[in-house]
Amino acid sequence: MNIQTFKIQIALVLLLIFNAANAQQKDAEKCRYTKTSYGFLMVLREGDNVLELIEKLAKEQKIPSANFTGIGFAQDATFGFYDFNEKKFHPKTFNKVEMGSITGSIAWSGNKPSIHMHGVATDEKFDAYGGHILGLKVGTGSMEIYITLNSEKLERKIEQPLNSNVLQLPCLK
Repeated sequence: MNIQTFKIQIALVLLLIFNAANAQQKDAEKCRYTKTSYGFLMVLREGDNVLELIEKLAKEQKIPSANFTGIGFAQDATFGFYDFNEKKFHPKTFNKVEMGSITGSIAWSGNKPSIHMHGVATDEKFDAYGGHILGLKVGTGSMEIYITLNSEKLERKIEQPLNSNVLQLPCLK
């Protein structure tokens, strides 16, 4: 191999690396949500942290309160079963699952969004797992979250004896 051929090969390799890095940057810049007539539609991609991005959307768009539904692939879905005696969640993580159903609500706890999410996940054997979602990361493919806005701001507050964050409703007059 002569030096000219070697230089061309190095230039091609560098070009491929540059293109791959540029594609990753463009993916990171892809729109994650859009406004709809009822609220928002989020389309999340591999590696996205679902709870963090819903919280970010609530802050950015000053969502007073909302409910949401969703579907998609998850690389990690951490469910929690609440032990009423210990007053804490016992977590269990499932990897590479399909979220057959996601449902939840957005409220506020002071100046921070409070996300309450439940779901059902299935694995490659079609075994289903479900309950309270403590963590959710998008897997290969995408995840769609449909957010329906409520006009009134809702708050969550810790209530005893459960020591759990409970949605507070305004009283009707």
